[in-house]
Order: sequence, then structure tokens, then C-alpha cells
Amino acid sequence: MKNSIFTRYISAFLIIIFISFTILVTVVSSMTIQSETNSKKQLAMTTADYVTEYIRMGMNEIPAPVSFERYVAYKSADISKTVNILSGNTEKMTVFITTLDGNVLISTDGSFSGRITDGKSLSVIAGGEDSLIYGNMGGVLSKTSGIYIKHIITPRTSDAAGAVVVCFSTGEAEALTFKAVRTIVLVSLWIMIVSFTAIYFITERTVSPLKQMSRATKQFANGKFDVCIPVRGNDEIADLAIAFNTMAESLSKQEYMRSTFLANVSHDLRTPMTTISGFIDGILDGAIPPEKQDYYLGVIAQEVRRLSRLVSSLLDISRIQAGDRKFTKADFDICEMARLILISFEAKIDEKKLDIDFDAPDALMAYSDKDAVYQVLYNICDNGMKFSREGGKFRIAIKDDSENVAVSVYNEGVGISEADLPYVFDRFYKSDKSRGLDKTGVGLGLYICKTIIDSLGGKIFVKSEYGKYCEFTIILEKGGRS
Repeated sequence: MKNSIFTRYISAFLIIIFISFTILVTVVSSMTIQSETNSKKQLAMTTADYVTEYIRMGMNEIPAPVSFERYVAYKSADISKTVNILSGNTEKMTVFITTLDGNVLISTDGSFSGRITDGKSLSVIAGGEDSLIYGNMGGVLSKTSGIYIKHIITPRTSDAAGAVVVCFSTGEAEALTFKAVRTIVLVSLWIMIVSFTAIYFITERTVSPLKQMSRATKQFANGKFDVCIPVRGNDEIADLAIAFNTMAESLSKQEYMRSTFLANVSHDLRTPMTTISGFIDGILDGAIPPEKQDYYLGVIAQEVRRLSRLVSSLLDISRIQAGDRKFTKADFDICEMARLILISFEAKIDEKKLDIDFDAPDALMAYSDKDAVYQVLYNICDNGMKFSREGGKFRIAIKDDSENVAVSVYNEGVGISEADLPYVFDRFYKSDKSRGLDKTGVGLGLYICKTIIDSLGGKIFVKSEYGKYCEFTIILEKGGRS
């Protein structure tokens, strides 16, 4: 059975609420009973002290010695009135005035007469020590109550002559505790209802995007990457939704690049192979006359070299991305390298009658992999020559930029449109989509250049104005520091 987040939240909340309110009820009940009992006990002791002192002072005012029993009988009306008043003002307490053997002389409202027969009470009364006990005095009281026994000391003999027994009920404490517990339970129920509602909506708001993400991942598994999760709020779930959408967009872009890559590779492999196959079949079938066979064999050789460049480029990309191509950094003269590359293009320069501008110091050290930088700079210069207009300016500029070395290759020509600039370094990108200027390129050169420069920790970027110029700039780490 699936255990949902809502179920776990509710279960945890119920356990916390149950434990918390159980502890609360226990503490409140205990404190209420203890407080009420202490209050009743204090009232009972105060009442007993008052009655005892009242009788003692009364006996002390009589000139001739008199027994305790005779004095109580003589003053019974006054003492009874005092006892009744105190009992009524102290929450229905019952007061007895007894002799040491348990004979009741006066009771509240005359409710009891006779002798106390309860052994526990009798032993305390006869013992002469004030004490608090609990019981029903052998059935004299309707239920178990607190019984405080205070002995009356005669003023002349200083001996205990009788006792004041104050009985107080503990039922009020239980009733008060019950009310408190009932109130707590009712409040707890309301809190639980409100909490359940809040948890449901909070959980739903949290889980809903997660469910959408779960459904989206299943669609990803089926190759559908156009799913977008709605972003609500500004919390961690919203951040997760934004990150998920970013991932989906990246996957969609990667999928598009993969399909484009496969389509381009298939096209660039199929086209020369079709050409090669067609010309070879024509030669073998005798459809191409012998005097033209050398020409078509040259075309076949050109297509074979094109296939070789494509495969070499793909292998080079795979080696770099897999980390198999290792780069060794060292100091080298970037200006001398640029001069040698420029000299190697002498034939193309003469063919297009380019106006060459070499703006560089005599020597400037760069710290990088010499062979890799040579490959990148040669490729960029080759592209610049291809797309330069006849008689246009071609410039290589090398600048000392404090911490770095900046190498720029500028050519006047068709340039790159603003719409195509973001895709210049993508695999199989060709600005000359009609192949009017570049008939041999496979669209991997600039991608390899950027991959190499990124691996070396440098930067490469392009500026262009369509129909006017194009300028590639490479940023390398400056050498000669050690």
C-alpha cells in the first residue's frame, strides 16, 4: 500500500498532538487537584485554628476552673453559631467538636450526635497530635474526604482536652479537573480540525508540483521533452520547479542537437558516398568515357578526403570530450606561430589578392598547449580566407592584455548574420548554407576550436556585421611568468 506524504504528515501530527495533550492533561489535572486540595487543606487548618482559639480564649476568661465538656455545653449556642458561620463560609465544610474519646459535643448544623467509632480517626484524636487524614469516619461522611484534626489545649493545664475535626470534600477538585480536561479536549479537537485542513492544503500545494514532475519524467522516458511545470510562489518548491524546467529545456536542446547531429552526420556521410558510388559505377559500366575518367577519379579522391576529414573531426571531438586527448601547457611565442600560419596561406592570399595586416609585437609569450593552439588558429585563419572577399582586408592582431594574450583574426567579406551568431560554435553549423563559398567543410571546425579553447581554460568569441566583416578573438593565458 502506498504511503503518501499527506498520510505521513497526518500520522506524525496525530502522534505529536496525542502525546502533547496527554502530557498537558496529566500536568493540568495534577496541578488542579493539588492546588484545590492545598486550598481546602489551608481553609480547614485556618477554620480549626480559629475554632480552637475561640474555645481556648473563652475558657481562659472564666475565673474558676471548668472542664472542657462543661464549658462547651455551657457555651454550646455561641460555639455552634460560630461553627455554622465558619462552615458556611468555607465551602460546605463539616466541623465537629469532640472529646478525646470521640464523643461529639457539637457538629455543623447539629448534623451528627453521638460518638465517632472510626478507629483511624479515634487514634488520631486520642493521640494528642494534630494531623491530616483521609476517610469517611466510619460512615459519618457520605464519601471519602480530607479530615483535619486540631487538638484543643486548655489554658490552665496545657493539656489536650478535646479536638476540633474539620472535614472537607475533595470532589470539587475532581469536578474542576474534569471541566479543565473537557475544555482541553474540545480545544484539541478544534486545533486538529484546523490543522488537518491546513496540512491538506499545504501538502497538496507541495505534492502537486512533485506529481507533475513525476508525470513529466515518464514523458521524458518516452522522448518528450516539451513539458513545463507551472511555477507558483517563491519557495523551495518553486526553485525546484524552475530547476526542473531548466533541466527539461536543456534536455530538449540536447535532444534537438543529437537529432540534428545524426541528421548532419548521415547527410555528410551519405552525400560523398553516393557521389563516390555513382562515379565508380559509371567508370565500371563504361558510362564515363576513358578521357574523362581522370577528372571523375579526382572528384572521387576529393570526396574521400572529405570523408576522412569528417571522420577525423568526429574522432577528435570524441577524444576531447572523453578526456583522452591530453594537453601539455608550456610557454611559446604566439607571434611567431601566427607568422608561420600566415606564410602557409601564401597561395590563397595571392589567389584572392588579400590586403594583409599583421599587427603584433616582435615576440609575445603565451602559456598553453602549442599544438592545440596552432590547430585552432590555423582553422580560424582558413575560415577567414575562405569567406574573405577578393581584394579585402585580412588582419591578424595580437595584443598583450595584462594577464592574458588576445589573438584576433579579422576578414572583410560576407560575414555572419546576427541571427546565426549564437550558433557559430555549434556542431555542423555552416553560415554558408548554400555551400557557394565552402564546398568542402563539414561544420565541425569551429565547434572543435571552441572545445579545445574551453579545455585549455581560454575563451573564444566572434563579432560580425553581415555583408561587411567577421572577427574571431582568442584569449589565452600569458606566458613568461616563471
